[in-house]
Amino acid sequence: MRHGPVNAEAPTLIHERVAQARAGTNPHVICRLASGWLVIGDVQPLPGYCLLLADPVVESLNALDEAGRVRYSLDVARIGDALLAVTGAWRINYETWGNLEPALHTHITPRYASEPAVKRRMAPGRAYSRLFARKFDPRQDGDFMRRMREALVGDWIG
Repeated sequence: MRHGPVNAEAPTLIHERVAQARAGTNPHVICRLASGWLVIGDVQPLPGYCLLLADPVVESLNALDEAGRVRYSLDVARIGDALLAVTGAWRINYETWGNLEPALHTHITPRYASEPAVKRRMAPGRAYSRLFARKFDPRQDGDFMRRMREALVGDWIG
């Protein structure tokens, strides 16, 4: 059974962030991709933590037709490729849950060889506390955002 767009009467944080991105008022936006918006995380439990927010907002990957699923999945992989190139990460972790915010979005987290071995084996959300993570700072994160934008879309202006 295919699900349609998320109920507009009960918007999620993802709805709000996508609306801000469309309006040009979301400071976390790195760039627009075919399937949605790449944003830097509100906090940075690990440097380069990003999310892909589907646009249009839908409940889950299962709500997309085959072409939409392919487009979204390829964008997720392209973001991972860019993160590897930009951050020098050891590997990339991808998480698409949708339990707390029932709208399609994927957490994309670079993992580093320099992390303690015990943490490197854990999911990022278990290894690192968001509560104590560094908050997004446009000045501190601006160069990373620019480099990601260039890696993904070249001379994107926005």
